[in-house]
Amino acid sequence: MFKRTATAFAVTAAAGLVLAGCSSSEGEAADEATSGSDAMAGGELTLAVFNGWDESLATSLLWENILESKGYTVELEYADPAVVFQGVADGDYDIVTDVWLPLTHASYIEEFGDDMEELGAWFDSAALTVAVNADAPIDSLDELADNADAFGNRIVGIEPGAGLTATVQDAVIPTYGLEGLDFITSSTPAMLSELDTATSNGENIIVTLWEPHWAYGAYDLKNLEDPEGTLGEAESIVTYGRAGISEDLPEVAAWLGAFTMDADHLYDLENQLNGQDASDYADIVSEWVAANQEWVDSLTA
Repeated sequence: MFKRTATAFAVTAAAGLVLAGCSSSEGEAADEATSGSDAMAGGELTLAVFNGWDESLATSLLWENILESKGYTVELEYADPAVVFQGVADGDYDIVTDVWLPLTHASYIEEFGDDMEELGAWFDSAALTVAVNADAPIDSLDELADNADAFGNRIVGIEPGAGLTATVQDAVIPTYGLEGLDFITSSTPAMLSELDTATSNGENIIVTLWEPHWAYGAYDLKNLEDPEGTLGEAESIVTYGRAGISEDLPEVAAWLGAFTMDADHLYDLENQLNGQDASDYADIVSEWVAANQEWVDSLTA
């Protein structure tokens, strides 16, 4: 858990010097106006981050930076999706930026959606993918069986228990007749390591991936076409808040409801964060924000 704080409250000593020459009633009115302005300018909130989800980390760190620059006190809490959805529904967390709909997180929304507030989609082309190096000799999954030798007769996957793994095992492989290939599952870092080695050596490789993911910004990849639709339709990534957040924090809810982020900005930020120590995240994001200040400013315009 990483916590950083900021405030936007005025320095009362300076205000006191100005008000010294005012009448008592004028001073009280000014105090009330200043207090009301400060109360509206900030507040405390908690952003929930999915463990291991790069887009969740990147967007949460970005909004931590933005909100603190606007006078809010922000805390990030890291947890697995089940814990996050329960926490948002219970009001323990205020915001989660990484809800995949209509499929990936459908069961969570069915269970907890009545106690949450949908704010808006910020990415509309999230998808499960099977990817290869861009210069690979095939463009579609229906070409893979006949060209398996070019990939060492193997598909490199991620964690055995991942939904993507189940989809490839239960839908992609039988639909396209890929039973003769070894489907290797271990972990996402292991897959990415193999991807890095293969692309560095100019070798063909086929991996299970998803968009958005920083690998698309780091490597020259292409997604294999899926003419049978085994990987499902593209999804949206949606920001949700706890019930009542639009009333309690209307400014924040409005900003996050209007938030969109294109793939180029997302992959660039993810790549800046990838492999770095968590203690360096704040500085990395601050530098990234400074380099993209015009775009960042537009998010709260």
